[in-house]
Amino acid sequence: MQRPHSEIDALVREEKRLTAVESHHEAWADGLSAGIEPDIIAEAALETAFAEILRCSGETAALALLDRMRERVVAGEFGPAAVRH
Repeated sequence: MQRPHSEIDALVREEKRLTAVESHHEAWADGLSAGIEPDIIAEAALETAFAEILRCSGETAALALLDRMRERVVAGEFGPAAVRH
């Protein structure tokens, strides 16, 4: 049975997300190993991400992402017990 394109697209997107998470974890660990404090790594990661979103998709998309992330922070999605892999 063939899956609809939207389901396949969702599976591909999730696989890409998991690969990106793994890459970020490795970069984070490398930064910690180099003696960089977690808050500095986090701020640099956010700056890089938002610069890329602005470059690729513009200010409206970057602000929308910022709003979504704020809502998720307020909802507690990023607490220690809520790590998603």
